[in-house]
Amino acid sequence: MISDATKARFDKEVAKYPADQKQSAVMACLAIVQQEQGFVGADSERLVADYLGMAPIAVHEVTTFYNMYNQRPVAKFKLNVCTNLPCQLREGQRTLHYIESKLGIKMGETTPDGLFTLQQSECLGACADSPVMLVNDRAMCSFMSEEKIDQLLDGLRAEVSKS
Repeated sequence: MISDATKARFDKEVAKYPADQKQSAVMACLAIVQQEQGFVGADSERLVADYLGMAPIAVHEVTTFYNMYNQRPVAKFKLNVCTNLPCQLREGQRTLHYIESKLGIKMGETTPDGLFTLQQSECLGACADSPVMLVNDRAMCSFMSEEKIDQLLDGLRAEVSKS
């Protein structure tokens, strides 16, 4: 069920497009669902599909194509490490393995304390700054050496302890 507040947000996004092209708001609607629920599950995909008059599989294709949509609950901090070829050539895979060892988890897993989910990412569009990672789909971190990774993880943990 879509709440009235969510429906109003959907309506605002749909209004940006011609009436016969409301499906163009699919990414914005999925982002709204994720903001409210923390992830986009199959039930939410069906609700968005119904709302926009789309086939559920078409919405699922969008959700699964873009790594900014969480298909399951994630930790407070989602760390996406780019392992595409340019980052691979500049230690992207080593960066991922270093973070795995620091957090004691493998790619795709969440730390037991619920603070970190670690994901591999396709190109983040900052090849010249590699290795790069994205925190919570918002903050780009460049030139990620082991020292900078340690500082980032410590800073994120400190942020939580202040709350």
